[in-house]
Amino acid sequence: MNRFAAQWIDEWCAKNGWTDWFKERSDYWAFPPHAVMPVPIPRTVLQTIKAQKGLCFEEKLWCLGAVGSAIAGGGLSYVLASPMPAVAAFAFCAMIVARLDEDEV
Repeated sequence: MNRFAAQWIDEWCAKNGWTDWFKERSDYWAFPPHAVMPVPIPRTVLQTIKAQKGLCFEEKLWCLGAVGSAIAGGGLSYVLASPMPAVAAFAFCAMIVARLDEDEV
């Protein structure tokens, strides 16, 4: 899952003179000023960007899906008098929360 919008990384790179950024797995790399080899963008910078900008569109979409599934699961559990829709919604929400975990950044 992309934790940062490409526009955010572009803005930071343009402001600080870094060029040709790219993403490899969960790391963002770029060429610092006057460098010939790319280096990872520092984690502190990425954390600062995240703190300023908040959730990107993809993260907002997944959060909306989690809330929707929880509401649907609760409603279906009530209507069907079965706990299985709520269990399925809980499992789906747990996977989304695990994907949104900030340990990678």
